[in-house]
Amino acid sequence: MSTPTDLPTWLAHVQAAHPQAMVLGLERVHAVLQRLPASAQPMPVVVTVAGTNGKGSSCAMLEAMFMAAGYRVGVYTSPHLVRFNERCRVHGADMEDAPLVSALQAVEQARGEVALTYFEHTTLAIWHALRQLALDVVILEVGLGGRLDAVNAIDPDVSLITSIDVDHAQWLGNTREAIGREKAGIMRRARVAVVGDPVPLASVREYAQQVGADACWVGQDFGYGGDGQQWQWRGRQRRLSGLAYPALRGINQLVNAGAVLAVLEALHSQLPVPAQAVRQGLAQVALPGRFQMLPGQPAMVLDVAHNPHAAAALAQNLDAMGYFANTYAVFGAMADKDVDSMVSHLQPVVQHWLCCDLPEPRAARGADLAQRVRAACGAHASVSCHTSAPQALAHALSQAQATDRILIFGSFVTVGEVLRHGLPALAAPHAPADVAARPRGGALVQG
Repeated sequence: MSTPTDLPTWLAHVQAAHPQAMVLGLERVHAVLQRLPASAQPMPVVVTVAGTNGKGSSCAMLEAMFMAAGYRVGVYTSPHLVRFNERCRVHGADMEDAPLVSALQAVEQARGEVALTYFEHTTLAIWHALRQLALDVVILEVGLGGRLDAVNAIDPDVSLITSIDVDHAQWLGNTREAIGREKAGIMRRARVAVVGDPVPLASVREYAQQVGADACWVGQDFGYGGDGQQWQWRGRQRRLSGLAYPALRGINQLVNAGAVLAVLEALHSQLPVPAQAVRQGLAQVALPGRFQMLPGQPAMVLDVAHNPHAAAALAQNLDAMGYFANTYAVFGAMADKDVDSMVSHLQPVVQHWLCCDLPEPRAARGADLAQRVRAACGAHASVSCHTSAPQALAHALSQAQATDRILIFGSFVTVGEVLRHGLPALAAPHAPADVAARPRGGALVQG
């Protein structure tokens, strides 16, 4: 085929070149990485973030705090919600198409006969694009696991492991200990590795000792606590008090923020971040799809929770919102997820389930999800099937009253499909007349 010239065509080309979605291992990535043209820019400080849940939020907090301190920051995260460009942010903005196209071309030329998966090719391309810029720090989010993930081909100055739970069991193992061992693979000898999981695992501790990493443990090397108004943090050498809670909503965000501050302390000699920048970052951090609450009536919540651990946190966050007469859940999920456990966690706070198909080969059919929901919630549960997430949302909006709540969750794809089609400016049947004219938060998603 002819050489692609635009980003969508390039991405389609990369996908078609190696249709197998996942092939764990770093040999191919290392080989191509060594062949990529060297950058004229100095190597930035690198922070690598792994974990089951909280990776994206932690990356966003680090980004916000470093930017508030005046540093030039690049971030790589995955997957995206609406546009591929979301995966690469520079100075808080999504990277434009042109540098991504150039980087994809560079990887294509460098790989030769090496077959790369879509994730490997795009990871190398984004790293190459970031290396062409004069950046102070680059934050890299691991896609799956850690030890054999393509991101782990790049050596971090500091690594961060967020909360760990069972997910992607077919690749990583079906116990927290097995999965923890895979996540720990991002640790490096003599470099700080912050472990933010509130219940640290023996496998992580053993790996840290094995490689000689300077492990920084929650409850031992750093800690945090607070009341309903503010919180405080202590590290090995630094203390911060009078901190406002993160702008990202959810009870789990303090766990993420505590570990993020430990990363900043580890990098203090290279990239000092003053207390005021920490406070500014906490106040300004934003990340679509993570317990994202939209204004208007009925209340609307978007959350990419896609495993039991995240579903449990989501249920607690929903319960803390206060009273709603009914909650309508637009629910789409991948077929390989523990749907039964996810539904079990959400059952006490959801009255109506709207199960939907998703435009993704790995996705469960809405009818199959509905069957699982009925089995978990009982024959009298309110369950319906829909051909898409936007169609399910439209149905929920036609039924919900001003005192109700609509939840959109289960997958990045579920939330992404709703955002891709635009958030409707519709009012509940008994909402005030001016609600239909109010913005429904679509501006929260850039691009």
